[in-house]
Amino acid sequence: MSVLEVDLSFLFVVAVILIWFMIAYQFALTLFGYINYLKSFREKKTVDASHFDFPSCTIMIPAHNEAKVIGKTVEAMLNLEYPKDKLTILVINDGSKDETASIVQELASTNPQVVLFTIPPGEGGKGKSRALNIGLKQVHSEIIAIYDADNTPDPKALHYLVAQLVTHKELGAVIGKFRTVNKNATLLTRFINIETLSFQSILQAGRWQMHNIATLPGTNFVIWTDLVHSLNGWDEEALTEDSELSIRIYEKGYKIKFIPYAVTYEQEPQEWKVWLKQRMRWVRGNNYVIKKFFKEIPKFKSKRLAFDILYTLLLYYVFFAAILISDALFIVSGLNIVSIALPGPYTLVWMFAFFLFILEIFLAVSFDSEDSLKSIGLIVVMYFTYCQFWIFVVLKAVYVERFQKEKGFWDKTARFDVKPNV
Repeated sequence: MSVLEVDLSFLFVVAVILIWFMIAYQFALTLFGYINYLKSFREKKTVDASHFDFPSCTIMIPAHNEAKVIGKTVEAMLNLEYPKDKLTILVINDGSKDETASIVQELASTNPQVVLFTIPPGEGGKGKSRALNIGLKQVHSEIIAIYDADNTPDPKALHYLVAQLVTHKELGAVIGKFRTVNKNATLLTRFINIETLSFQSILQAGRWQMHNIATLPGTNFVIWTDLVHSLNGWDEEALTEDSELSIRIYEKGYKIKFIPYAVTYEQEPQEWKVWLKQRMRWVRGNNYVIKKFFKEIPKFKSKRLAFDILYTLLLYYVFFAAILISDALFIVSGLNIVSIALPGPYTLVWMFAFFLFILEIFLAVSFDSEDSLKSIGLIVVMYFTYCQFWIFVVLKAVYVERFQKEKGFWDKTARFDVKPNV
């Protein structure tokens, strides 16, 4: 056996181990996610039958050129089943050049709950975290809810989120589920729909059920106002301000709970160039969080928490490495450039791993009744296309940071004209 064959054999084994570790752990999380799904049904019934003395709450909605969506979003907030005298809808107009401010102002003129706050010129336009920190100075309520400007939550979403926050004092924040409102618009949005449902059923529901750990999303969550102040608000250098704040909440001794029955609907990118910009921001934001906390994670009192956060932060790269190695070996072996001379049923093992990947994603989307036979075909195609595009995203993010030395800048996702449940 040549040195090249030995090296490739080693890479082959590494790829198999990485893929199997990921799939086995993700499959365990999927099963725990299903347990959470069943328990949430019972929990929801209890909440529906209970009475709560709801605290004051301010919904913060950062808005930068959101004229296409902000009207429907504010109307959805006005339809929330929450005591009207305890709810403020604060739209933070962050340097909008379109009709965002006038649309909100018109709604505010007939609905005293709606408050338009325009960030003074020169202070805004620096990203979501900056807008939230400036808007935070206008908040006087006990609880803050965060929603993106394209969100239309179910009427009881906020009710469910706050009910859990006030019931369980160990919680610093409670997060709900987000669904894709334009899931059938393009093949890309179909892929994203599967991705987001899987992420929430596995990495949110599964982690909460297994470890009592979840991570803030960018929207549809509530948090104690005093806690935000004690943490000095949002990190304005973080492109993924949600994951960064999550770690600091846990460091403070609080937990973040995921409840799948508090649902909001949001737009997802319909064009690949928009998707690429969004995912680039996510990867670069994840890089920032890793750099900021990597040395601190081993010092966490909870080793389970340390492992979970480390695994979640490195997920991009574990997945990236496994896909990259497997693709390279598939190409060189398929072209008969080299052969991998290893004893054992490795091809069968690899095929079984792929089958488990399809199965776990299919099970995850079944929690939301998205388990049609068509979904299986989409998941298979998704693996060979959408999942592979992540290689380009990670490589480009590394190139931009290492070679172009571009400073991270929060760039909001472009909006589209869509109809609900398109």
